[in-house]
Amino acid sequence: MSDPHNLTIYYHRDFDGLAAGALLAEALEASGREKDVKWAGVNFDRTLHWNDFSLGERFAVVDFHFHRRADYWFDHHPTTFLTPEDEKLFAASDTHAFDPDSPSCPPIILAHARQHWNWDPGNRFDELVHWSNMIDSAAFPSAKVAMFGRDPALQVMRALTTAPNFHFHDRILHLMRTESLIEVADDNDVQRCYQRACRNRDHALEAFPDTMVERTMTAMIADLRSKKIRRERFSPFYLYPELFYAVTMLPTRAGVHITVASNPWNRPTDPVHLGELMKKYGGGGHIGVGGCNPPSQGKAKQWAHEIYEIIRDVT
Repeated sequence: MSDPHNLTIYYHRDFDGLAAGALLAEALEASGREKDVKWAGVNFDRTLHWNDFSLGERFAVVDFHFHRRADYWFDHHPTTFLTPEDEKLFAASDTHAFDPDSPSCPPIILAHARQHWNWDPGNRFDELVHWSNMIDSAAFPSAKVAMFGRDPALQVMRALTTAPNFHFHDRILHLMRTESLIEVADDNDVQRCYQRACRNRDHALEAFPDTMVERTMTAMIADLRSKKIRRERFSPFYLYPELFYAVTMLPTRAGVHITVASNPWNRPTDPVHLGELMKKYGGGGHIGVGGCNPPSQGKAKQWAHEIYEIIRDVT
C-alpha cells in the first residue's frame, strides 16, 4: 500500500503524459516542495470511478482529467472537466494550472514552476518540451515522418506502443527525468520495443485495409480488436490521404478503446470537436483527436458506429 504522506503523480500513458510527469517530479523535488515522489500511469478507464480515485492518498494528476482532490493538477485538454461542478471548483493557484491552448502539458508545468516555485532548469528540458508539443498535437511535417521518422523522441514514442507492461512506462518517465532523449532512445529495453514496433508498423500497414468495416470518401471505421492485428495510429491517413476522419476500435488491457482522429494533413473545413464528442462517452481529447473506453464489447461496437455516423459525411 502507498504511503499516504508521500505524493504519487498520476500521468496519462503517452509521450506527453510521461514528459509531464517527469517534469513535475523533478520540479517538485528540486524546488523542495516534495520528497520521494512516486508515479503511476492512468487511462480513460479510470474515469468510470473518478470520484473515488486514490482515496486516502496524496496525489497529483498531469495531462489528464481534473480531479478535485488532487494536490497538484496540470492539463491542457479542453475536455478535462468531467462535470460542470468540477469546472466551477477549479481555480488557478500555485499548485493548479490549466491552458487549453497549449499544444501539450509539459510547457505548462515548466512555466508554472519557474513562476511559482522559483525553479528554473535552464534549457535542460527544452528538447523534451519541443517534442512533446509536436507529438501530442500531431504537428509532424508529413505522415511519412510520423510513421518512419527516426529522431530519438519518435523512437521513444513508437517504443511506447509495444510496452510489455505498465512498469515500462514508469521506467521511461524516470529516464526522461534523468537522461537526454538520445540516451532514453538508446536504452536497451527501449530499443527492443522500438524494433518490435517498427515490425508491427510494417505489418499494420499491410493488414490495415482488411480491418475496415465501412468507408466513405472522407471517413472510415476500422475494427482492430483482434490482438493478432497490429495497430498504427497514422496508418489510415498514410494509406488514404484523402480521408478527414478515422474511427478505430482497439484492444487494451482494460478492455476496448475507441479512438477517433482527424487527418493532421487534410483537415475538414467544418470540423467536429472530437474531444467534446468523446466526452459524451466518458472520454475526452482535443478538437482533432479523442478517445474513450467502453464498458463492454457490445458497447464498443455500438458507440464506434454511432461516432462514425456523426463524422462520416463531414466536409
